[in-house]
Amino acid sequence: MTEQQPIAVLGGGSFGTAIANLLAENGHSVRLWMRDAEQAESIRTHRQNPRYLKGVTLLPGVCPVTDLGQTLAECQLIFVALPSSALRQALSPFADHLSGKMLVSTTKGIEAQGFMLMSQILEEIAPQARIGVISGPNLAREVAEHALTATVVASDDEALCRCVQQALHGRTFRVYASSDRFGVELGGALKNVYAIMAGMAAALGMGENTRSMLITRALAEMTRFAVRLGANPMTFLGLAGVGDLIVTCTSTKSRNFQVGHALGEGLSLDEAVSRLGEVAEGVNTIKVLKTKAEELQVYMPLVAGLHAILYEGRTLDQVIALLMRGEPKTDVDFISTDGF
Repeated sequence: MTEQQPIAVLGGGSFGTAIANLLAENGHSVRLWMRDAEQAESIRTHRQNPRYLKGVTLLPGVCPVTDLGQTLAECQLIFVALPSSALRQALSPFADHLSGKMLVSTTKGIEAQGFMLMSQILEEIAPQARIGVISGPNLAREVAEHALTATVVASDDEALCRCVQQALHGRTFRVYASSDRFGVELGGALKNVYAIMAGMAAALGMGENTRSMLITRALAEMTRFAVRLGANPMTFLGLAGVGDLIVTCTSTKSRNFQVGHALGEGLSLDEAVSRLGEVAEGVNTIKVLKTKAEELQVYMPLVAGLHAILYEGRTLDQVIALLMRGEPKTDVDFISTDGF
């Protein structure tokens, strides 16, 4: 990637927009691709993305575009910020354009069919591409408003990691590197589920002790699951694990927390998602995760409990009561597969 070559960001949602502005602030020319031509024209004219990031002015270096083929042809470094449900459909027709490109997924979701993470889908679509992910406690609005933020870029391609660090690293955004792509990406996908439960607990006025217990046991549960799939347990003690889990489970800016809060206020799941107006990946992830946990025989009582709330008519009080009746095991144990 030369300095003159533009960088692509695919997806005009809140995080895609924030990353595009961050890149432009660092002096890069950015192609912000979106499917909606009206949205692109509105952003081009008004330099705002009011639907997803109201009040944030987009820098002149961000160019909204709608021609995906041309965008991919022009750019070597491509950040993929598309919803998990749209990624495969959007990129598959352009597989020939992706060979040798650096594709960095920012999407924290799991595709139901085959339990595939976003980087694995990218690998399947473009086996000759260079693949990485970024994940961490990165609320889009705070990134856009220059709150001090850190993220992790993960890939076994060290040159790709360095390239992403050079592109994104700035005065308010710090980029660490990891070789555990699978663990980093899995942490980002799993924590969304627990954020829904945390939002419900907040709406129902549950105590700080209760919410802290839920978050801590969530960390133990997601680590247990990830290790069973081959991730490094130490990854979950970093930004992409505990860091991301804390912010997503405590911030009213978190989309998954907002969905959970709405559920706690008595809205149905459809109503909660509709009120949000954006994709909350945790809603898509919960069914997939429960099925996979059962298949692998990994004990995940919080996942089973949230599934019972969303799809089986249980209440959060009932689920927590059930969890409290379970026999306590060890507090921190990355090997054990039993015990809440």
